[in-house]
Amino acid sequence: MGDYSKALELYEKSHKILEKALPSNHPDLATSYGTIGQVYNDMGDYPKALEFYEKSHKILEKTLPSNHPNLATSNSNIGRVYNNMGDYLKALEFYEKSHQIYEKALPSNHPDLATSYGNIGGVYSDMGDYSKALEFYEKSHKIYEKALPSNHPSLATSYSNIGGVYSGMGDYSKALEFYEKSHKIWEKALPSNHPDLATSYSNVGQVYNNMGHYSKALEFYEKSLQIKEKALPSNHPDLATSYGNIGQVYYNMGDYSKALEFYEKDLEITKKALSSNHPNLATSYNNIAAVY
Repeated sequence: MGDYSKALELYEKSHKILEKALPSNHPDLATSYGTIGQVYNDMGDYPKALEFYEKSHKILEKTLPSNHPNLATSNSNIGRVYNNMGDYLKALEFYEKSHQIYEKALPSNHPDLATSYGNIGGVYSDMGDYSKALEFYEKSHKIYEKALPSNHPSLATSYSNIGGVYSGMGDYSKALEFYEKSHKIWEKALPSNHPDLATSYSNVGQVYNNMGHYSKALEFYEKSLQIKEKALPSNHPDLATSYGNIGQVYYNMGDYSKALEFYEKDLEITKKALSSNHPNLATSYNNIAAVY
């Protein structure tokens, strides 16, 4: 439902009970730390997410064999937080640890393996290494196509990932083709205010912006923003991204006062939510500088 503060309150009450009732290295405590970490990650509080994921991981490392799938999941969670924080090399390190376990523990067509390939592809995409990203995304997609029904949300994510790489490579018609495949699945599978639908609208908006179709870009970015404003806390980094995107379209249209308005909303959140060396903060300052 997206009420993160309520979820956090309940998970922490549960955790306090477990802390009193169980030995400090009990697997249920690891699960509890991990769950709280997940909520912080969803809220966009990445340092807090990392703190709880690492507490969880320490217990799992002591209590499980080194090739246990739960350790793979834990490595993957930590990798995701580093990726969100813009520390791509660290993200890659943890995603690869996770992947090594999955490769040994799971059959070659298992959906978790596909997710793992997708995670690694995502880091390469964020780093701008699109050929490497495409290689991992396509490995992921082949597994999903065999293992899942054609309307499964994970397939939508996969189409979207591949679309993102084509967009990064400047092949916008190809990007649009994959984004639209993705969007059709999400529209059927998800409630109309789901954050993944917001991402999908944003992706399509970005391609239209890159193609110079600014009114179309604005239409999709605004649909995305409407969902995010309802679904996310007001200081979430994804909201900042959305404001930045809309600012960019106004800038491209030559409406600099409107651009500045949205860029400043972006910067206000980004300064609070992300570390001072995060790439998004640099982008945010550059955007405002360009207006002046």
